[in-house]
Amino acid sequence: MTIPRVGILSPGDMGHVVARVLKDHGLTVVTCLKDRSNRTKALTQKVGIRMVPDYKQLVTEADMILSILVPAQATNAANTVFNALRSTDRKIIYVDCNAISPSTVKSIENTITKAGSTFIDAGIIGPPPLKQGTTIFYASGSAAHQFKILDKYGLNIRLIGTQTGQASGFKMTYAALTKGTMAIAIELLIAAKRMNIYHPLINELKHSQPERYLSIKKGLPFMPPKANRWIGEMEEIANTFENIGLTPKIFLGAADIYRFVGESELAKETPENMDNNRTFDTVINLLSQHKK
Repeated sequence: MTIPRVGILSPGDMGHVVARVLKDHGLTVVTCLKDRSNRTKALTQKVGIRMVPDYKQLVTEADMILSILVPAQATNAANTVFNALRSTDRKIIYVDCNAISPSTVKSIENTITKAGSTFIDAGIIGPPPLKQGTTIFYASGSAAHQFKILDKYGLNIRLIGTQTGQASGFKMTYAALTKGTMAIAIELLIAAKRMNIYHPLINELKHSQPERYLSIKKGLPFMPPKANRWIGEMEEIANTFENIGLTPKIFLGAADIYRFVGESELAKETPENMDNNRTFDTVINLLSQHKK
């Protein structure tokens, strides 16, 4: 495969950093910001991604499109690209990197392949790739090897199977542990605060669950601005498990917790303006005072 020109949908928290890595390694990176937020536009300008006015031009200029969006937008993005492809007769590689269930991924695959293009299932594990080695793209499908070319341009890509749905399923199970247990931690810590047993609980966690306590303490203060994005992810995990005969209720409950956090004042912040010095205890105190 020749050196690809890459389109990014969309250059948000994760997408703009991915775009910067590819751009810094010499690739042409383009995006379309039609109907995107002012913040996304600012992030795009910050890393110098070239903007095109519409999706028809995006699919004309990009050989490969990486879809990196909130789960609720994944299907609409694929439909938009489908319409653009049909209007241009272009054939591209479409890599869905969203936190969505295998069934949602397979539906998107049907959309993209109807336009004669190639589809690859991918899941991102880790934070935005600000440092080499912190972020891994797991990919699956018969054409996944075509995505792996981006290994040469700063991404860390691992192939885990030839079937569409394996990479997205991997992402769902991993996030079920990391973000699912964070939701449990949030609820029980708020409960302890409201029952006036918070400090005894914290002391016991420090004593008998030190690694778990430190993990929660490290991650929780930076979680509220992400809460609204994680609602859809928990719902996609619920859908994944229900489709294979397991209860979806645990993760529908986790979605409710993130919905609760997402309605708080803390969730209105962004990574650019949040208080990075706010302590773990302060976050729990503020959330315990929040009412549905």
